[in-house]
Amino acid sequence: MANDNGGNFWLGVIAGWIVAALLNGIFPLFGPIIGGFVAGFMARGGMWNGALAGLLSGILGSLVAAIVILLGGTFLLGGLGFLAGLGAGLVLIFFAIWGGILGAVGGAVAGILRK
Repeated sequence: MANDNGGNFWLGVIAGWIVAALLNGIFPLFGPIIGGFVAGFMARGGMWNGALAGLLSGILGSLVAAIVILLGGTFLLGGLGFLAGLGAGLVLIFFAIWGGILGAVGGAVAGILRK
């Protein structure tokens, strides 16, 4: 899964996840890419290892952002909480796929540049 070529795969995933989670609210398009880049750069091991680290960090970062959006929306909607809960599953799935793909792209680019 993770080649140990002097990098730390899981530390890169966690660092990329934190960066993606922080930047997702400000830059929804570039947050997962930058987080994936950080994860891929720290993980080392080439393009595929960087892409895997970016994928995992992007998914985690996007899920955190989606949960925050979901909780905020449910809190604001009050009586319409059922509808918010119904749409929440779609939002979570969309953000996880979106963040995972963008994170994998950022991680792959970092893996190519780092190698």
